[in-house]
Amino acid sequence: MTAFEAATLYSGLFCVMFIGLKLNAGRVRASSKVDIGDGGNAEMERAMRVQSNAVEDVPVVLIGLFGLAAVSAPVSLIHVFGASFVAFRLLHALGLGGAPGLGWGRVIGTIGTLLVGLGTGGSCIWFALN
Repeated sequence: MTAFEAATLYSGLFCVMFIGLKLNAGRVRASSKVDIGDGGNAEMERAMRVQSNAVEDVPVVLIGLFGLAAVSAPVSLIHVFGASFVAFRLLHALGLGGAPGLGWGRVIGTIGTLLVGLGTGGSCIWFALN
């Protein structure tokens, strides 16, 4: 697998994840009978935040993965960042979407997301300058 194929794999996985998050928000919206916004419904607010958090974090890291592919970073590095990012984002979604408060999935997912973002960004800078 080439570096671009690896980055594209994670792009595809996140496309599927985004569809799942969108369907979940739609499911909660329909069952709560909320047309716009969260309607003061805590479950709807959580579903919207799970989707919004992914929209905030995923594109930046995906750009980084494609950047690493463009500078011929090792494919294994792209897999380490990509696979761990998928796992952390799933933990975050399950942790935040499952119950109110700071559950372990949400905490680990958030910390992992930050670490992968930092690692991906740092690697992009490293490979671009060397």
